[in-house]
Amino acid sequence: MPDPIYFSAASVRERLSYPECIAAVRDAMVRHSKGQTRHLLRSFIALGEGRTFAQMPAALGTDRYFGAKLVSVFADPKAPGRRAHRGVVVLFEGGEGEPVAIADAGAVTLVRTAAASAVATDALARPDSTRLAVLGTGRQAEAHVDALSLVRPFREIVIWGRSRDRAEALAQTLRARHSAAIKAEADARKAVQSADVICTVTSAPEPILFGEWVKRGAHVNLVGSSAPGPAEADTALVAMARFFADCREHVTQHGAEYLRALEAGAVSEGHIAGEIGEVIDGARKGRLTPDDITVYKSLGHAVQDLAATVLLYEQARGAPAS
Repeated sequence: MPDPIYFSAASVRERLSYPECIAAVRDAMVRHSKGQTRHLLRSFIALGEGRTFAQMPAALGTDRYFGAKLVSVFADPKAPGRRAHRGVVVLFEGGEGEPVAIADAGAVTLVRTAAASAVATDALARPDSTRLAVLGTGRQAEAHVDALSLVRPFREIVIWGRSRDRAEALAQTLRARHSAAIKAEADARKAVQSADVICTVTSAPEPILFGEWVKRGAHVNLVGSSAPGPAEADTALVAMARFFADCREHVTQHGAEYLRALEAGAVSEGHIAGEIGEVIDGARKGRLTPDDITVYKSLGHAVQDLAATVLLYEQARGAPAS
């Protein structure tokens, strides 16, 4: 068996396209919701203040690829509130159990997270959605604009962040490759109040999005918080929305916004309307009326990381990777 192919961050960025990753993640989410994949809940080992090692194992089927994402999540002492995710996705083939690929986890996560939000947006947002608001100014904010623009024809995109300068810099970067009118907004409420689709991609410890700001018929992707504790949206938004998960089991254990609403008594344990894979497959209804507010809680799932890495591996098999 040849040595595993290594995909550096630069190689992932070069090879992993949004259209192909969106298709791969969509298929993986359907297979997950049908019970055709296997996984364990992510586990965390605390390494001190602001330092965590996380493991996310999964299999794409009993005789298909399997593997795990292994990442460190370290707070940046020079930038309070910001965290660095570093690690690898390790892929094994299902025939003889050989490791076949290792990919930079940060680069894979960047693309597959935005791809998953695009999948959810395509399934839940109104077809006539033309206004996008993004709360956050980091790499995921940029990736989400690129990915979501493939599933809805946005005419207006608004960027908000705690730093107006960073928001304006991101808007300027995005204007170079998108035809939509893109602007930075200093006020979060103004940024979202007329938006058809809203994405939160921040490291905020407390809500920066509130239910009273969100118009009827909007769709929201909650992406930034991936563990119990930090929450990007308030309980009112969770309670008023048709609330969907990437993985029901994960959200009931680690979905901060849902857990806060449950603890407050604002929702019951049956509030999760379904997994996004069930909506895509037709097993669950997504939007029931045009006025529904829909929320997709993204925690990230190892089958998404594996599906993206399989895509890289199968494209490159037989050819050297950088």
